[in-house]
Amino acid sequence: MNTKYMNPYLAGFFLGIVLLASIFITGRGLGASGAIKSVVVETVDGLAPSHAESSPFYSTYVGPGKENPLKSWLVFEIAGVVIGAFISGLVSDRLKVVTEAGPRVKSGLRWAFAVVGGALFGVGAQFARGCTSGAALSGMAVLSTAGFVTMLAIFGTGYAVAYVARKLWL
Repeated sequence: MNTKYMNPYLAGFFLGIVLLASIFITGRGLGASGAIKSVVVETVDGLAPSHAESSPFYSTYVGPGKENPLKSWLVFEIAGVVIGAFISGLVSDRLKVVTEAGPRVKSGLRWAFAVVGGALFGVGAQFARGCTSGAALSGMAVLSTAGFVTMLAIFGTGYAVAYVARKLWL
């Protein structure tokens, strides 16, 4: 199997160009958690509009005279990421679901860890008022101290958790 991968340095360079273009064109950096929030807000508003309008959280985004949350630029950004990932997988012949299992962890447990970890990351993004892309990557691009602290916290926590959980994969 001949799997084609992009040079990681070139990919990082392109990510920097996309971030620079985003800041220059829209006046905002990159982010992802805001798109998820917009989808959740629109879903709640569609299923229970009276609850959404009476809720202190949802009412800031829905109601008379407010723009549909799905028109947020972040929703379009994430749609572009999904489409781009699909095209990348198609072009590089990697468009399949593969679960790698370690010697001490079965694929089901790996999926469970991924779901729990993703949920915790999502909750953390809401507490931090931004995901890694928004808080760390975009924050560091504008030389924000909080961006650098966030990046150090993300990688520090990642290394600490990986060290503790390494026995599952080694």
